[in-house]
Amino acid sequence: MPLPAPLPPDVRLMNTVSVLLCLGFAGMVLSLGMAWLARQPVFNLSAIRVGGDLTHNNAVTLRANVAPKLAGNFLTVDLETTRAAFESVPWVRRAVVQREFPNRLKVVLYEHKAVAYWGPEGDARLLNNQGEVFEANPGDVETEELPMLGGPKGQAPQVLQAYQTLLPLFEAMDTVLEQLQLSELGNWRARLDSGGVIELGHGSLAEVQARTQRFIDTVVQVSAGFGRGVESADLRYANGYALKLRGVTTGEVGDKDAQKKKR
Repeated sequence: MPLPAPLPPDVRLMNTVSVLLCLGFAGMVLSLGMAWLARQPVFNLSAIRVGGDLTHNNAVTLRANVAPKLAGNFLTVDLETTRAAFESVPWVRRAVVQREFPNRLKVVLYEHKAVAYWGPEGDARLLNNQGEVFEANPGDVETEELPMLGGPKGQAPQVLQAYQTLLPLFEAMDTVLEQLQLSELGNWRARLDSGGVIELGHGSLAEVQARTQRFIDTVVQVSAGFGRGVESADLRYANGYALKLRGVTTGEVGDKDAQKKKR
């Protein structure tokens, strides 16, 4: 059986153009249909359901602050813009936004957990348990016993880790680590709730921890012998530290003479 003769080029061209025109027309109809559908009142946002951590915010306040920043309806609202709007609210660390058919948004919030103040007194911000600095009203903090931490920009996680490491060590002195500062040169300074100031020196956290532990192991015995509290101490010595007790002349304690105060 002979094969059918191929179609002439002009006929093949007309068929191709017809197919393309049909596809284009179908796409245009689909686009117009979607645009018409998106304008239907049923898709207008009627509610924003907020859940999660609401310790420092409430759903009514959040909706009032965020709703004016939203544009579009259920189908067209930008979820990233909505998420950013919620995360711009004080105390909100992260927001997860989802659509709920046909006309609602569901938002789950995760708040900052404040564990310290960050920066100089009088101009302090807050530090969360992830080592992130954030802006919020300090008056909204549940406790007034947060420590004061500080250091160079970008070093907040390191300072928080150092504070959490050193805090238990000072319990042996029956005192609380109230402030911890890291200087631009890498030197650490601690202030106790008794008012005592301790220069911890520089180095890795392990080195500072070991130096502090040696100091505490000996100073408890020294201060107990005089019945005085620590006014200041300088641990930046290779083999000991300088110590000043309240009402007692400054002295130095070395590793080989840990239980006596040198005149």
